[in-house]
Amino acid sequence: MSGARGVPIEILLVEDDPGDVLITREAFAEHKLHNRLTVCSDGAEALRLLHRADAPRPDIILLDLNLPGVDGRAVLEAVHADPDLARIPVVVLTSSTAEEDFLRGHQLRVAGYLAKPVDFAGLMRVVRRIEAFYISVRRAVQDRA
Repeated sequence: MSGARGVPIEILLVEDDPGDVLITREAFAEHKLHNRLTVCSDGAEALRLLHRADAPRPDIILLDLNLPGVDGRAVLEAVHADPDLARIPVVVLTSSTAEEDFLRGHQLRVAGYLAKPVDFAGLMRVVRRIEAFYISVRRAVQDRA
């Protein structure tokens, strides 16, 4: 599956755990979702990339909240505050069960808040949800055009 006219979905994964990065790559490959996955291992790196004029603009951001240094909450607030970035859907993938994280994400219009799966089958369900979400967003944008 791909974006409009066969263009791959640009996905920014902001994740510091190499194991989670690996399993995410494998899940996207297994599902055959046509994408380009860019990985940033911390929030500061993600914000630098998002503000680079020569970097591809992600179609969706998969964001871990618990990152070293600049954490996912700060990234979420920075994305929300920037009109050029605020249009990018953000799906929070986290092991956090803190109610305040969910409420703050809701205030910042997070597109989705998903608990990190602990196994490959769980991650495949997340990939399918991301694909379905992305396709519905693309259709809505195309219908407005």
